[in-house]
Amino acid sequence: MFGKIFQISNKQSKNQATTTDISPTRRRPIRPTQFGPKVKSNELKLLNNALTAKCTKSYHLNLLPLVAAASIFFCFFYSCEMNLQALHSSVHGQLEASSVSPFRLFSLRSPSVGLSKRFSTAAFRRKSSVCRLYGSSLSYGIHVPRGGIRSALTGEVKDVEEQKEQEVRRAYPFHEIEPKWQRYWDENRTFRTPDEVDTSKPKFYVLDMFPYPSGSGLHVGHPLGYTSTDILARFKRMQGYNVLHPMGWDAFGLPAEQYAIETGTHPKITTLRNINRFRSQLKSLGFSYDWDREISTIEPDYYKWTQWIFLQLLKRGLAYQAEVPVNWCPALGTVLANEEVVDGVSERGGHPVIRKPMRQWMLKITAYADRLLDDLDDLDWPESIKDMQRNWIGRSEGAEIEFCVLDSNGKDSDLKITVYTTRPDTLFGATYLVVAPEYSLLSSITSPTESKEVEEYKDLASRKSELERTELQKEKTGVFSGCYARNPVNGEAVPIWVADYVLGSYGTGAIMAVPAHDSRDHEFATKYDIPIVVVVVPEDGSLGDSSKAFSGVGIITNSSSPTSGLDINGLSSKEAASKVIEWAEKTGNGKKKVNYKLRDWLFARQRYWGEPIPVLFLDDSGESIPLSETELPLTLPELDDFTPTGTGEPPLSKADSWVKAIDPLSGKPARRETSTMPQWAGSCWYYLRFMDPKNSEELVGKMKEMYWGPVDVYVGGAEHAVLHLLYSRFWHKVLYDIGIVSTKEPFKCVINQGIILGEVQYTALKDPDGNLVSADSVDVLSEYNQERIPEEKVMKSGDYFVLKDSPDIRLIARAHKMSKSRGNVVNPDDVVSEYGADSLRLYEMFMGPLRDSKQWNTSGIEGVHRFLGRTWRLIVGLPSADGSFNDGTVATDEEPTLEQLRSLHKCIMKVTEEVEGTRFNTGISAMMEFVNVAYKWDRYPRTIVEAFTLLLSPYAPHLAEELWSRLGHSESLAYEPFPKANPIYLMDSTVVLPVQINGKTRGTIQVEKTCTEEDAFQAAEQDEKLSKYLTGQSIKKRIFVPGKILNVILDCQSSKVAR
Repeated sequence: MFGKIFQISNKQSKNQATTTDISPTRRRPIRPTQFGPKVKSNELKLLNNALTAKCTKSYHLNLLPLVAAASIFFCFFYSCEMNLQALHSSVHGQLEASSVSPFRLFSLRSPSVGLSKRFSTAAFRRKSSVCRLYGSSLSYGIHVPRGGIRSALTGEVKDVEEQKEQEVRRAYPFHEIEPKWQRYWDENRTFRTPDEVDTSKPKFYVLDMFPYPSGSGLHVGHPLGYTSTDILARFKRMQGYNVLHPMGWDAFGLPAEQYAIETGTHPKITTLRNINRFRSQLKSLGFSYDWDREISTIEPDYYKWTQWIFLQLLKRGLAYQAEVPVNWCPALGTVLANEEVVDGVSERGGHPVIRKPMRQWMLKITAYADRLLDDLDDLDWPESIKDMQRNWIGRSEGAEIEFCVLDSNGKDSDLKITVYTTRPDTLFGATYLVVAPEYSLLSSITSPTESKEVEEYKDLASRKSELERTELQKEKTGVFSGCYARNPVNGEAVPIWVADYVLGSYGTGAIMAVPAHDSRDHEFATKYDIPIVVVVVPEDGSLGDSSKAFSGVGIITNSSSPTSGLDINGLSSKEAASKVIEWAEKTGNGKKKVNYKLRDWLFARQRYWGEPIPVLFLDDSGESIPLSETELPLTLPELDDFTPTGTGEPPLSKADSWVKAIDPLSGKPARRETSTMPQWAGSCWYYLRFMDPKNSEELVGKMKEMYWGPVDVYVGGAEHAVLHLLYSRFWHKVLYDIGIVSTKEPFKCVINQGIILGEVQYTALKDPDGNLVSADSVDVLSEYNQERIPEEKVMKSGDYFVLKDSPDIRLIARAHKMSKSRGNVVNPDDVVSEYGADSLRLYEMFMGPLRDSKQWNTSGIEGVHRFLGRTWRLIVGLPSADGSFNDGTVATDEEPTLEQLRSLHKCIMKVTEEVEGTRFNTGISAMMEFVNVAYKWDRYPRTIVEAFTLLLSPYAPHLAEELWSRLGHSESLAYEPFPKANPIYLMDSTVVLPVQINGKTRGTIQVEKTCTEEDAFQAAEQDEKLSKYLTGQSIKKRIFVPGKILNVILDCQSSKVAR
């Protein structure tokens, strides 16, 4: 019954190199369960031998009769991936050439270059050798696609038909279905949300954090969030909601400008090309975006309103200019963004970067700090995100205390250092002061003998980022200024130090150091031999470890002074803090103060590719003049040279004719602002523009904003918690204050999808001599060389992974975030080509809970692909001998049985609950269970099939649309009512009934709730366990309580015999 066994080919295209013979190291033999119960073991052995035989030409293997007809049909529903060991020259059986039938049963792939390794690379397209067993009811075979396999003996390669290979690999014809329905949706604008909607209907605004269109396109991590929002959008449409589900592009950015500098290609050209690629990829995945509302931040019609918002901020004093430190690279002659600086040097070229003060535009986000903090409580956001924003805002209550600087004679001078502290109760323990290297009075409080050392330290600190300076783990450094200040509570002189762990941008740029009660101060004081005075002890009176700082609250000690008249000994920390503040305000030494870690937003970049800032500067006075709103948009001039000027001036300064302007009010000559807005600007308000994208008169129409706002569900990565999300909230509150929006917050519910990690990579450790070292014996990884190990050389041993050849060598197994540098990026285009978009969508949702991080495993996608194939065959029927399918379905017009209705409505209830709770993986499980049950039925009533098709549609829209069409519907199912579970069919109709024999429980039976006593007794008699107590016995009495118990009383004589 086996038709052609081997056909080996070498079809080559332009980008395919000749494929040599492959030698994978792992092979899984065919198991009897893959062909059904009637396959004989010796026949399987023969086939397995054939699969491991080296062949130099096409063969035919007759194995009459290998499989019974029932087993053959069983094979049509399953496929399994297996690795090709090698081909041997000896094949048992008669071998001859013949034709093949295009129906895939399973495939075999070279693991060294297969999909699970580098799916997205050209290497896969060049080298992948995939062998597939296929067949019809009369013949089976193995098919080697693409480059084929070259014989190790002769080098001879045989051809196969590419079209047949494509047909063989698919569980159902997704390659025809998906393009068909994507065209239909495009041509019919199926998902377009009209400008005017019926506002009596409920609305649902679901939004993805719109992407930056990078040159590399999407990887499989991107569709995770996009698929979840698409499921919600489709689900809500079917529930009768007006749904707004748009997509656009956060298109200004550094990569495009950097590419322009390197190649001379205008960044707009690059960006538009990338947008086209992104759009094509998103459409190929079947996302139901309203493409009529597509926006891009680089379009003048869009950034006109970004500039308009800036002018409103300027009018209200929320935009201003200030001297702030920036990342300046002298070698490159430009200001760098934080992400362009790595370990103190430029990412491009590795040149030293220093912190240099420059005049920059700032936005006064600190004016909204309290509102940004307080309004978090009402948001349906992850607590982790809200906590990150609370910590970023960093509201704290404390006091500002003034320390008088002493002159060279130890007398009070006119200079004072104001410090902010959250622990005024520890003021008596302040044994030194620390000022930041950029502290404004530093030169005035540095003695001549120490000035050189202070300047050198200041220069060194300017090369570090704020993150580097404040890292808790780094060793603290500093220099003595040579001056002292007086502690106001006890009159003692304390030294003034300069240290980079204090930032000039936080508080006043100076701190009072209390080493006994702050770990950073303690580490610094210990290093530089500064006195440590304990002023707080735990409430239980324990002294604790004197080698560590006690940072908690407790009882105050060593804190009284006749000089100041302040005595706080014996008070609690809270009481003492209040008393110190009261004393400071009374004596003029300080005041109560609320402080924030939040800093004003630096809102300028010395780059070309960004929104121009609509401000003029008069030539004669330098006064800043905002442009009139009627002059917007102020568009970017065309430039041929995007390189930095080398002077710190932005590239726009090269556009002389654009820069030179006339102030329309005074008629005076002026110059335009040549800095541009940061990338965050356009993304701060785009969700509003989606509501009314074509409005040329206002940012958003009032009625449309009142209907659609706020965004109901906003999905994106947690990495945007304290930048994009915080900035958007700030702008939204400003727009609320000026009457543009009607809500205080932009996003009602935020969901952070997890990260999809690349496949597990295995690493071996080697000592300096090149000897392998087991990972479990290593303490410091940096002392060893690391070597990547291919998966085929690895095996699992217990909970660990080891080398196959050296099982005593334990490896490091880790899944990393996908990145080009690690070579673990999987391109969704390749997955869609191999398995279809619906399979990719389903797999990403099935991998685990949406919010959890997950590990990509290409072999895992085959499970959901098989599920979709089974669903297709369940409803459409089995294929014909040539592999094609009938046009209709197997659905009948008969009434469904009670069992079928119960199975369906339990599935409806589960899927509905799981979609509403964004537990998409368990919703898929419910549908899989339903399909398993449905395969046991003899008939498939149309009402059941149609309802299940609608259930499936949010997850696998292409397949569902095709099934819906085959069921006789001429319109898309996108707006069909989503099925509702009927409570009648959700009730369990059976109960577990305890059965007693002579009052002792001997077992249980499952019966209908409405069963009679006789029915229950008959069920007990037929039960294997209970029958031995009842068979042949004389029944004296039966006690039956419906749904509760059956008690059988046996005749005494009979009962003795039974025992």
